[in-house]
Amino acid sequence: MTLRVALFLLVLLAAGLLPVACGGSDDPPRGAEPPYPPRAAEPAASPEQDAEPAGRVVRVGAGPEGVAFDPGTGVVAVGLRDPDLLALVDGATGEVRRRVPLPGAPRHLALARPGGPFIVPAEEADALALVSPGDEQVRTVRVGDQPHDAAALGGRVYVGDEFGSTLSVVRGGRRVAQEPVDVQPGGIVPVGGQVGVVSARAYTIELFDPRTVRGLGSQSAGLGPTHAVRDAGDRIYVADTRGDALIVFETRPRLKWIARVPLPGSPYGLAADPGRDRVWITLTGRNELMEVAAGERPRRVRTLPTVRQPNTLAVDPGSGRVFVASRTDGTLQLIDP
Repeated sequence: MTLRVALFLLVLLAAGLLPVACGGSDDPPRGAEPPYPPRAAEPAASPEQDAEPAGRVVRVGAGPEGVAFDPGTGVVAVGLRDPDLLALVDGATGEVRRRVPLPGAPRHLALARPGGPFIVPAEEADALALVSPGDEQVRTVRVGDQPHDAAALGGRVYVGDEFGSTLSVVRGGRRVAQEPVDVQPGGIVPVGGQVGVVSARAYTIELFDPRTVRGLGSQSAGLGPTHAVRDAGDRIYVADTRGDALIVFETRPRLKWIARVPLPGSPYGLAADPGRDRVWITLTGRNELMEVAAGERPRRVRTLPTVRQPNTLAVDPGSGRVFVASRTDGTLQLIDP
């Protein structure tokens, strides 16, 4: 490198015009690359627990997968398998109020709005279940092939059809549109009046116009991205499960990479607490929960021990309590900040 080039780069760095990683190197580990042919990343199989889980642990039912919290009723919804049920849990006490039958095995849950309904993709039934936390009423809508995740925005629900590589749009209890997206959509996140879609086999994050479902931009999202959440500043946080990192994107005025936070241990489950500027992420390879300070310069805050196989979690935005489900033990962990 010549002296002139070195001085030019120093000027750019001082002016903030060169990207600087937060919490570690901005590059993936040396020699790391996504597999070819492309395939979706999966959560690591958790080892035996070697630490007492933080907080309190309650039993909810077999194979919990998917958690969502409703601040309107204080209910935590937890998806169960064998049989396929939705456990409605008192968020204050951890007591199971009721288990509601579902049309198929649930995965990642969401909430349409405070007071409900809960949004439950039922993968094996190719259906979306809308479950009211008050009267446990269940409405079922046919969507695409293997719905994996969903999110609500502006009176509509957007469903990622994982094996159909489509985005189904549900309004008024019926599917009103279905548009193609990148291969094998995983995480769905509403952000700044747009819809973000993580494609697990294309290794991308895309933004879509919620009305026309037209693409507004796409970026590479690591070596094996799975899910995403947003913060109060409409930044998107993507779990790069295969790349052992949390990758952060700005969405204003366009989709743009801003940071990579290394998180060894197969990061997978994500939940945001925008009021406290926090993102929580599970490390399934270590049975751990990482607290990350959100913002333009995200940083690791602390690590807490969890129940085994912590694939999914949710946050109570009022109290800050975090709920972590154990896919292995049939339990729900309640952690106060």
